Amino acid sequence: RNEKIVSYKTAYFGKINLGLPRQQTFTVVFDTGSAHLFVPSGNCHTETCLRHRRYFSNQSGTALAIDHHGNEVKKNATRRDQVNIAFGTGEVTGEFVRETLCLNSRQPETAAPGQDCVELRVILASQMTKEPFNTFEFDGVLGLGLASLAVDPEFSFFGQMSKLNNLKEQSFGYFLSKVDSVPSEISFGGHDARRLATPLQWAPVHRPEMGYWQLKLLSVSIGGERLPLCDEGDCVAIADTGTSLLGAPRTVAQRMHWLLARKVPHNPDEIDCRTFPGPEMIFELEAGVNITLGAPEYSRATGMRVLNNKTNSSQLICRASLLPVDDGEVLGPKAFILGEPALRKYYTAYDWKRQRIGFGISIQPEEGEVPEGEPRHTVYGAPPNEPPTPTVVQV
Repeated sequence: RNEKIVSYKTAYFGKINLGLPRQQTFTVVFDTGSAHLFVPSGNCHTETCLRHRRYFSNQSGTALAIDHHGNEVKKNATRRDQVNIAFGTGEVTGEFVRETLCLNSRQPETAAPGQDCVELRVILASQMTKEPFNTFEFDGVLGLGLASLAVDPEFSFFGQMSKLNNLKEQSFGYFLSKVDSVPSEISFGGHDARRLATPLQWAPVHRPEMGYWQLKLLSVSIGGERLPLCDEGDCVAIADTGTSLLGAPRTVAQRMHWLLARKVPHNPDEIDCRTFPGPEMIFELEAGVNITLGAPEYSRATGMRVLNNKTNSSQLICRASLLPVDDGEVLGPKAFILGEPALRKYYTAYDWKRQRIGFGISIQPEEGEVPEGEPRHTVYGAPPNEPPTPTVVQV
C-alpha cells in the first residue's frame, strides 16, 4: 500500500511425483478447501505456465488421456473435454489424464508403485490466471476436500488412497510451523502425535455432502462480545489449509476490525503488532470445541500511525488481518474461514471415515531451533526479521 509492504501472502507446499517408471516432480499446496489435483500442462505456453514445472504425458508410462467421464481418449482426437476450476483467488482450465501419483520419489529401475502411490484423475492446466499462480513458487494444488466436492470421486486424492490402499487410519494431519527453521508437515494415514501439546478435540463436519471441511459455528466472540450474526445458529467455519488469512463475512468484518484494533501507548517508532496484547477471539464449535485466537494469531504485523492534521498529534494502532468473505451461493452469507492463523496455533487432524476434524494446541519450536531428524526444506521470500515500520495515514 502506497509502495510500502504492509502484509505478506504465504503458501506452504510440498513435493509429489507423477508417472512411472520415470517420475515428474511437482510442488503443490495441500489444500483442504478444494478437491482436485492440477499441474501445468506441457502444452501450456503462457507466461504463468512457463514459470513452473510442466507435465508431459509422453514421458510417462502410466498416463492415460481421458474425457470428462473417465473414458480413454483416442490419440488422434482433435478435441478434448475441459473443466474450469475456481479457487478463492484465481482459476485454472485444463484437460484430463489418469495418472499414478506417488508421495515418495523412485529411481526408474525400482519404480514399482507402493503404499504411498495411488491412481487418480489429474487436471492438466492449459490456462492459469496470473493471480495468484504467477506470484507463488508452487506448481499446482492438491485438493484434500471431501470427495463430494470433486467433479468425480476419482479426482479425490485421499478418497482414492483411502479406498485403494487399505490405510490403517483414513485420516491425515496438518502441522503449520511458526518458524522458518522447522518445516511444516502433512501426514497421511493418521496424525503425528509428536506435534500435539494437548489431546485432539473432535468436532463433526457439518453438511459433509457439500464437500467442505465445514463446521457448525455456534458463536463468535471478541473480548467477551458476541457477534449477533451467529445468534440464530446458522454460521459455519471452514478449515482451509489453502487460505493464508482468517476469513470473515463482509457484513461483520468492519465490526471485527473495530473490536480487534488496539491503541499503542507512547507512539514507538516501530513495532511488531503480533507482540502487542489484544482481546481474545473465540470460535465456539459443536461438541464443546472452542478455537481461541489471540493477538499473535490475528494481528497484522505492521502497525498504522494515524496523523491528525488539526491537532498535530499521532496515534499508533495495531489492527487485525482479516479476509472479507462475500456472500456466495455455496458457502452462504455466514461463512468464516479458519485459515493459516488458526492452523498455526492448532494442529488439525481430518478424519475422512468419521467425517470430523480434531483440534489440539500444536507444539511449536523456538526460532532457530532445528530438531534432529527434521527433513530439509526451502523458504522463499521470507519477510525481514526487523520490526516493521508503521504505515502512515493522515486525517
